[in-house]
Amino acid sequence: MEYIKITEENIGSEHICCAISNDKDVQVASKKAWIKDRLKDGLTFLKSVERGKCFIEYLPAENAWIPINADGYIYIDCLWVSGSFKGHGYSNDLLNACIADAKKGGRRGLCILSSAKKRPFLADAKYLAYKGFKVADEADNGVQLLYLPIVAEAKAPKFKDCAKHPRVSESGFVLYYTYQCPFNAKYVPILERTAKEHGIEFKSILISEKAAAQSAPTPITTYALFYNGEYITNEQMNDTKFLKLVGEMKR
Repeated sequence: MEYIKITEENIGSEHICCAISNDKDVQVASKKAWIKDRLKDGLTFLKSVERGKCFIEYLPAENAWIPINADGYIYIDCLWVSGSFKGHGYSNDLLNACIADAKKGGRRGLCILSSAKKRPFLADAKYLAYKGFKVADEADNGVQLLYLPIVAEAKAPKFKDCAKHPRVSESGFVLYYTYQCPFNAKYVPILERTAKEHGIEFKSILISEKAAAQSAPTPITTYALFYNGEYITNEQMNDTKFLKLVGEMKR
């Protein structure tokens, strides 16, 4: 497999694996804009030359958009290999490229979000354990921070308190999200419109700055939905799924 690294020079012409369409699509436009802004922070987006979901996205943990204490680590935003790309060793290729970058940069190791119980859009804990990752910390909602040390005796990264105990003070549904995930540009407006049409108490909070992301009340900042203060899910949903969830929450 041949891989391409996204740069300022080629981002206009290259497809983004997690949102495959033309640049006029709101999902593609939002994701590419997010990547462009993060390149200066050391973000790497490495992808298959073929169209499909086969890529890894990572950056220095000091610049990661999640509330962790992980100075000296590389944080992996996303490692996604799916469909016909699975079963060919491509995940190993991408992860090995990240490890090589970490070693070259004198980093302590890698870290990534996962969960003992499989959750949508989180890395596979079984695969990561097979590759040597260990649990560094766990939030109250079951989201885990895994790490792979490179430097001997490297101090394990940790969640900040705001992430370890995810909760908000507002009533009703409260959604925190970023444009790191391209699906939000399409589906968050759908939820906002649906909530308004049905008189559902709903507030969406776009995290648009690194400082806000690093102090967010959730370990997952790409998409974190709360209801009456309690964390509910990180799964994006359309109007039908949202209304079903509303019904379940109000029983």
